[in-house]
Amino acid sequence: MRKLLIGFAVLLLVGWGPARADVINLADDYPDQYVVVKGDTLWDISARFLESPWLWPKVWTVNPQIDNPHLIYPGDIVYLVFVNGKPELRLKRGDRKLSPEIRTSSLEQAIPAIPLQDIKSFLSDNLVLSENLLDKAPYVIGGVNESIIAGAGDRVYARGDLPDDEQNYFGVYRPARTYTDPDTGEVLGYESQSIGGGYLVNTKDDILTLELKRTSEEVRVLDRVLPTQEQVVQSVFYPSAPATELSGKILSVLRGVAKIGQFDVVAINLGQREGLEPGHVFHVYKQGEIIKDPVTGEMLTLPKERGGVVMVFNVFEKVSYALVMEAQNTLSVLDEVRSAR
Repeated sequence: MRKLLIGFAVLLLVGWGPARADVINLADDYPDQYVVVKGDTLWDISARFLESPWLWPKVWTVNPQIDNPHLIYPGDIVYLVFVNGKPELRLKRGDRKLSPEIRTSSLEQAIPAIPLQDIKSFLSDNLVLSENLLDKAPYVIGGVNESIIAGAGDRVYARGDLPDDEQNYFGVYRPARTYTDPDTGEVLGYESQSIGGGYLVNTKDDILTLELKRTSEEVRVLDRVLPTQEQVVQSVFYPSAPATELSGKILSVLRGVAKIGQFDVVAINLGQREGLEPGHVFHVYKQGEIIKDPVTGEMLTLPKERGGVVMVFNVFEKVSYALVMEAQNTLSVLDEVRSAR
């Protein structure tokens, strides 16, 4: 976890890709300085100073006198100055107690850019697959003693072919929903949720035997077996506007709620084929309300209003997951997303 936070903070502050001619506007009530507290994120702090928090690096000034100035801790002071009429944000180290554990604990206390706890499960536990890949994946046919459900410590049997490589740990996934483009009707992918994982202990013809090591739900018949890697959750992002003008729509909210608010995870109908990458930022525009003209009686659709900001953190071929960083209004499925500018 220590390395995750280091990489996240460093790359967010200094590695944002090609420079853009974005306009830097300060927040209406920006402070002269701010003392970082536990629970802050870089996005939170920059939002105190800037109208567009993701433009933080354009006004960040590295202080060479500070050992590793890219890491920010509770107690540090972020302050604003103007140089040649342009705003700059600088850092002054706060007082922190030193202890024999400072080399390990202090790094873990460095603040992340966004709340990682809100996206971890969606980075590691959810996949959006093509129909071809889902159909070809081995499927669970049963468990020991003819059981139809199984949990950690049990053995299950699946039928199908796995990649011919040295990997012996596989994930068990359950198809959750189909993503269809709301405008074209194109099937964009099939979301599958991680149910568990286990080791391949035997293969006979096309019958696979897996010993389950972890489960979040009971493994059932027809759950799919797919290659997976027990890897560290990605936490390195490059928040920026996409290189080209893009627009899409919110397909779903992944926590099963009807209305969408801050820190909810949404799926949008844009992905790798449109050039999306983790860190791309979009503005959300709410659907205009339909009202009746009191004079003519006509039904009119009001203009769309900007209602929030989302940042993409996981990208598949035709679908991406994004975290709602700001929500001025309650957002909804089918609201429009547009490249942040």
